[in-house]
Amino acid sequence: MMLTYEKIFGCDDTYHEVLEKSGIAGEPVKADVAYATNLVDGVQKHIDKIDETISEAAIGWTLERMSKVDLSILRNATYEILFDRNIPKAVAINEAVELAKIYCDEGSPRFINGCLGRIANSAAK
Repeated sequence: MMLTYEKIFGCDDTYHEVLEKSGIAGEPVKADVAYATNLVDGVQKHIDKIDETISEAAIGWTLERMSKVDLSILRNATYEILFDRNIPKAVAINEAVELAKIYCDEGSPRFINGCLGRIANSAAK
């Protein structure tokens, strides 16, 4: 999530650089680095489709009006729902909601759950 958040502001740091700046201790597991790199690259590659999909699902909201943290979480989960066949849709949604409970405002988990539910239902058709 941190990398996607940083990309919103035009940051070009690598996964390792973001971890170092954040003060997260220890060496990341290779599988985690590979997953995070794939996620960020995938979000960037499909950003137009992802943002269009979020805009359609976020009834009454624009991307510009959303919190940048909410948007980062939505972008990551939307990528997983639409493009990553290794992640079950329910898992992508649950993980996004759990992140929102930790990092976002009180109403964000419900908002994110609703948006991602609409996205998953639409993707299943």
